[in-house]
Amino acid sequence: MIKYFPNSLALFVLFILVQACSSDPSEKRKSKILEKEVPDSVVLFYDPRKADKRIDEIVTNLHRRSGFNGNVLVAKNGKIIYERAIGWADHLHRDSLKINSVFELASVSKPFTSTAIMMLVEDGKLKLNQNVKEFYPDFPYDSITVELLLTHKSGMMNYVYFVDDLWKAQKKDERPGITNQDVMKLIAEHKPNPYSKPNRRFHYNNSNYMVLAAIIEKVSGQKYSQFMAENIFKPLGMKNTAVYSKAEFDKIPVDVVGHDRNWRRSVAQNFLDGPVGDKGIYSTIHDLYLFDRAMRKAKLLKPATMDSVYAAHNVMQKGHFNYGYGWRTFENGKNKVVYHTGWWHGFRNIYLRQVNKDITIILLTNLTNGSLLKLDELYKVAGMPIVRRSAYSGNGQSSVSDDED
Repeated sequence: MIKYFPNSLALFVLFILVQACSSDPSEKRKSKILEKEVPDSVVLFYDPRKADKRIDEIVTNLHRRSGFNGNVLVAKNGKIIYERAIGWADHLHRDSLKINSVFELASVSKPFTSTAIMMLVEDGKLKLNQNVKEFYPDFPYDSITVELLLTHKSGMMNYVYFVDDLWKAQKKDERPGITNQDVMKLIAEHKPNPYSKPNRRFHYNNSNYMVLAAIIEKVSGQKYSQFMAENIFKPLGMKNTAVYSKAEFDKIPVDVVGHDRNWRRSVAQNFLDGPVGDKGIYSTIHDLYLFDRAMRKAKLLKPATMDSVYAAHNVMQKGHFNYGYGWRTFENGKNKVVYHTGWWHGFRNIYLRQVNKDITIILLTNLTNGSLLKLDELYKVAGMPIVRRSAYSGNGQSSVSDDED
């Protein structure tokens, strides 16, 4: 018996490791994704000879008349019907955009952060009603839960303005990036006044998703960038997607440069490009489409969880618009679109997914003009209702401005 004990011990240890992995919900999810993964070559197949000519004309006019500069993808029923890269990646050096050019997603990062949070909830590692103080005891605000952060009802101030004012007042070097953990410490130290009491009203605020990313780091024991790569990007085959923080990179390693609205200057990255979760994910139109397919096929989250993510969790605005968990929502009769806009340091984007129909529209731009406010014809041709706030009010009349981030 003694002679065979080492081999038996090795087998026993191996058995325990296999059992541990098989009982880990996140490992089960990854195995499920790999089992059902459709090759990128199939999902992303596109024949430019069959491009929708109506959409091509709209995009061409959007570029010529409204200054659109970026990448576009439109898909219906699981097939890409149009894609195009048009304009400059770097105006100063006259580098053209390519179909796989990588853009800063800005607030289009928020749906990814909410997905990560809900994955942790499904895995039993996090609860929606948990208080931020359970993770960060020095957090200066009471009664703020994970769910209030997801729905922008925490009442927090915007850390971007708070930290920017602090840096300027103290004349600090604005080049090195700071981390989410750094911001959490600054909030604990300075205790900036909140906008309102928790759960009082919807107030869209980057602080909510910066804190959510910090919670992901605390619960997982990993950097946000590592958690997202291992649990979302890599399993879904999103090969050109990553979290890039100035706290981890002296220079963000992408070729696409953000520009102001008149090409007068490129927008320099600074310390505020360090915190992530509210922004900081860089991706392509193709990788965003892979994420769309994964969400539609419940590869990351269960259908019941997806229902709660897409549900309206705030008071309806203008009779059509709301916010779920990390997604803006639009409803018009039986039509429901979940979407998010993004606007940060020279990048402006919109990512739309019609839930009741398999329609996806993605526009990523690196020129912050108003071209994304002129998409009505594109929506109509694609078969999606017009998703523009000033096109609707409670009684269908024109109303407010569309500027969002």
